[in-house]
Amino acid sequence: MNAKKKFFMAASMLSSLIYISWRIIFTVPMRYGLLSMIAGIALVTAETIGVIEAFFHYRNISANNYVSMPQVKPHLYPDVDVFIATHSEDVKLLYKTVNGAINMKYPDKSKVHVYICDDNNRPEMKELAQHMGVGYFGLSDNKHAKAGNLNNAIEKTNSPLIVTFDADMIPRSNFLLETVPYFFLPIMKEEADGSWVKREKHEIDKNFVIGFIQTPQSFYNTDLFQFNFFAEKNIPNEQDFFFREVNVGRNHSNSPIYAGSNTVLSRTALEHVGGIKTGTITEDFATGIDIQARGYTCYAVPQVLAHGLAPGDFKSLIKQRQRWGRGCVQSLMKRDFIFGKLKFRTKLSYISSFLYWWTFTRRLIYILSPILYTVFGIVVVDTSLWELFLIWLPSYLLYNRALKVLSGDIRDQKWSNIVDTILFPYMIIPIVAETFGIKKKKFFVTPKEKVFNRTVQLRYAIPHMILAFGTVVGLYLSMVQLIVYESIGSIVLVFWLMVNLYFLVMAIIFMFGRVNYRNEDRLYAKVSVKISSDYENFEGITTDISESGMAVLLDIPHYVENESDLDIVVENEGYKSRMKVRLVHVKQSGLKWKYSLVITEISDMDRREYLNIVFDRKHTLPVVIKSHIIQDIKDAIFGKFKHNVISNRKLPRIPLDKDVYTENGQKVRIINFNYQYLLIEGIDLPEHILLNMDNKLELDCTLVSKNVEKATMLFQLEKWEKLAKDKQLAEVLFKS
Repeated sequence: MNAKKKFFMAASMLSSLIYISWRIIFTVPMRYGLLSMIAGIALVTAETIGVIEAFFHYRNISANNYVSMPQVKPHLYPDVDVFIATHSEDVKLLYKTVNGAINMKYPDKSKVHVYICDDNNRPEMKELAQHMGVGYFGLSDNKHAKAGNLNNAIEKTNSPLIVTFDADMIPRSNFLLETVPYFFLPIMKEEADGSWVKREKHEIDKNFVIGFIQTPQSFYNTDLFQFNFFAEKNIPNEQDFFFREVNVGRNHSNSPIYAGSNTVLSRTALEHVGGIKTGTITEDFATGIDIQARGYTCYAVPQVLAHGLAPGDFKSLIKQRQRWGRGCVQSLMKRDFIFGKLKFRTKLSYISSFLYWWTFTRRLIYILSPILYTVFGIVVVDTSLWELFLIWLPSYLLYNRALKVLSGDIRDQKWSNIVDTILFPYMIIPIVAETFGIKKKKFFVTPKEKVFNRTVQLRYAIPHMILAFGTVVGLYLSMVQLIVYESIGSIVLVFWLMVNLYFLVMAIIFMFGRVNYRNEDRLYAKVSVKISSDYENFEGITTDISESGMAVLLDIPHYVENESDLDIVVENEGYKSRMKVRLVHVKQSGLKWKYSLVITEISDMDRREYLNIVFDRKHTLPVVIKSHIIQDIKDAIFGKFKHNVISNRKLPRIPLDKDVYTENGQKVRIINFNYQYLLIEGIDLPEHILLNMDNKLELDCTLVSKNVEKATMLFQLEKWEKLAKDKQLAEVLFKS
C-alpha cells in the first residue's frame, strides 16, 4: 500500500473513531422524551455499524490479498470434473454454456470431463448432452435443489478437482489454465527470478491445503442499474466491486465467499465436509464456510474468466438479493458457525458480511432521521452546529475520500448509496425475519428473461415516493428556518435532506425502467469479417456482435441486396466461422458505414465457433467508474425521453454534392444518392433526364416527386438494381 492510501486510511479510521465515540457519549438525545431517545439510539447504532464495516473494509484492502499463480508443467495438471447445474433453463441457454465448457483449454483435454447436471431429468437436456458430447446426470424429485443436484454428480464422478458453473455462466477458454495451478501452491514456491520450483519435503506445510478458488461472477449483459440509468458506458456492473475487490480482500482472513459458480473446488475438501451443504437456501455460501472451518485455505482471484446473465427485471433482482441475504444470515446464525472451528479472524470477516445485510435498515434510518426532526420535531442528535463542524465534518470528508482512494475505480460511495436506496424497502423485512428465526427454505432460480411492465415496476417506487415527499417537506421547512429565521444550524439539515433526496429521486427514476428492444445482448467488439455476394467481395470490422447477428463497419457504402443472403466469414483469435447473413439496416456512422446483419443460416460447428468468437473475450462493459452527479442525472432523465427509432433502411443514403450534366448540357447537382433514387437540387428539370457521368456512364432517371419548399427533385434510376452491381458506377460515385 502506498503512502497516500496509508495516510487516508489512518486519518479516516482515527477521525471515525473520534466521531463515533463523541456520538455515543455526548449526542444521544436522552432529555427529549422516549421517541427522541429511540430515534437517536437507532441513528447512532446505524453509524457505529457503518464505521465497523468500514474498518473491516480498510483492513481487507490494506493487506496483500493477491496470490501469485504457480507455473505448472503440463503433465501435472489433474483430471477435472465440470458440473453445469440446470433447473428450468432452456436448451438455448445451456448450449452456450456447454459450448464454452468444452472449449476450455487444458494440456490434456481428455482429463476434462463436462457434465450437464439436470435437476428436472428433461429429455431435451439429455439430448443436448449427447449432441455436444458431454456427460449427463438427470435427477427427479430432488428434495435438496441445487445442492442435491451437485451432490448427485459428485457421487458419480472421481476427478480430484471439481468445477461448478451455473446454467448461464459461459467460461472463457483460459478458465482452467488460470485457476487449476493455484492448487499447487502448497507444494511449489516462487523463486526470486519469478520461476516456480517444487518445495523440499521439509518445506511443505501439511496444514496448507487449497479448498477452492473463486473467480468473479461477471455479466456480458448490462445489469439493471447500468441499463435503467442509461449508464452502460459509465459505471461497472454492480457486482464487480464485490467480486473483484471485496471478495479478493477477504483472502487475508481466509474468508472468500464460495459463490456457487465459476469456482474450482477440491474433491477432498468437499468430501471432508459431506458434499454441498443442504438445508439452506444458499448452499454455496454455507459450503464455503464449512470448507474453511475444516482448515482448508481458499482464495478469490480478480481475473474475470466467465460471463453470465444478470437478472432481467426488478422482481427477479429483489428475489435474488433476498435469497442471498437470507442465506447469509441463516448460515451465520447457526450454532456450528458461532461455536464452530473457524479461525477468529475468519469469523470476524463473516460477521462483517452479516453487518452488510443490515445496510438496508441503516439506509432507512439515515433517510428517516432528518424527516423526523424537521417535520415532526423529534430530536435525533443533541449537539450544536460548531460541534458538527469540528467533529462530524472532518470525519465525513475523510471517510468519503478514503473510500474513493482505497476502493479503486470500481465503486464510489455515491453509487453504493444509490443502489442501497433502491433496494432497501424490499430487503429490511426478509433480513430481520431471518435474523429472528423466521426462515424461508424454498429454492429460487433467478430468471434470465427480459420482462418489463412499467405500471407494475412503478409500484416498487411507492416507498421511495413517500419518503421523497417527506424529504421535500423537511427541506422546505429547513429552508424557511435558514432564510426567514436565519438559523445557521439548518445548513447541515439542508445538506442532509438534499443528499437523501438525490438518492430517492435516482431510485424513482430507476423504477421508471427502460424498454429493451433487443432480443439478445450485444457486445461491443472489433472482429474481422469477409463478405461475399454474387457480384462483389469486401471486408469490414464489426462494431458490435450478438448471438444472432452483427453490425459491420465498411469504408464505403457498398450496395447489398436486401432480399438475398450474403456469405460471410468471421475470424478472431483462432476462431473462424462461416455463415449466411441478410441485411436489416444500413446507416452512416462517422466516416464509415454501418451495416446491420442478421444470421439466416449457419451449421452447428460454425455456430459453436461463432459463439466462441462472441463470448470468449473480456466483457465490453465498463470496468472503472466514470460518473459525476450532473452526468448521472442527465443520462438517467434525458435517456427516458429518447425515442428508439426503428429503421429498416436497407440502401445507404450517400451524400454526394456532385455536379453532373444532362444530355442537353445542363449542369445539375446531385445532393444524395442511394442506388435507387437521386435527390437533385432545383425544381425546373423535366420528368425524364439522362445524366452523363464520367467514363461515358449514363444514368436514365425518371421524376418521382418535387419539394418546392426545399427546391429539390427526387428521381428514380431506371434499371437501378443492375446498375448498382456495376463497379463502374461505384468508381464514378466515390472517387474524390
